[in-house]
Amino acid sequence: MDQIANKNRKGDKTNVPRLKRKEYEQKLRELHVELVKLQEWVKREGKKVCVVFEGRDGAGKGGVIKAITERVSPRVFRVVAMTAPTEREKSQMYVQRYLPHLPSGGEIVIFDRSWYNRAGVERVMGFCTEDQAKNFLSGVPSVEKTMVESGIILLKYWLEVSPEEQTNRLTARIDDKRKIWKLSQMDLDSYARWNDYTRARDDMFQATDTAWGPWFIARSDNKRRARLNIIAHLLASIPYKKVPRGDVKLPKRNVARSKPLPDSLRIVPEADL
Repeated sequence: MDQIANKNRKGDKTNVPRLKRKEYEQKLRELHVELVKLQEWVKREGKKVCVVFEGRDGAGKGGVIKAITERVSPRVFRVVAMTAPTEREKSQMYVQRYLPHLPSGGEIVIFDRSWYNRAGVERVMGFCTEDQAKNFLSGVPSVEKTMVESGIILLKYWLEVSPEEQTNRLTARIDDKRKIWKLSQMDLDSYARWNDYTRARDDMFQATDTAWGPWFIARSDNKRRARLNIIAHLLASIPYKKVPRGDVKLPKRNVARSKPLPDSLRIVPEADL
């Protein structure tokens, strides 16, 4: 990796044993409690948080995002995964279509890929010109500085997967009918261009790793550890506090004697499990 990535890998441990599921779930449960505290603080204080996830196909972005969001409110934690631009959007200023998705007060927006598509897949696969890619790289730090100056807490994560592990994961998508939808023709075309993506990644780090919008690199060959590491880092990067609340008790209520459901209603049959 380039110097920027190496700088962020300082202290990284290699050959760390995989977490057993029970240990992973216990640690994740503890982090989920903290994510709920973060959620309540963001709501009360009207804070704006924007989290960007980038990485190669199969790096584990979806798994990390699912781990973050599975126990919090989708009204606060909003995931943005944009499709290919329309013809109208192609005619706009490049970052224009992303701006409406930025967080308002009381929101945490998570981008599953972001405006950095231009620095990665669009550049590598020829969906934009070299001039367009370079213009983007030179201009996006100013856009992100404006975001931060407006009060947005910006966190950018790159998930770094090895070529061997990427191969394992993409192969698994082919073999597992539950995952085949994750493997597109674009993924197959991109797979052969590892070195091109590496150069694009390094150029992106060089141009957009700034004091106000730094990149954080997470090694993601070990999925469970990557998820825990990223969530812990995210929580440590935001100065949230526990929102005090009183004891919660269910009020008393009167429940009338239940009547059988009318025969005219359609009841879902019990499956033969």
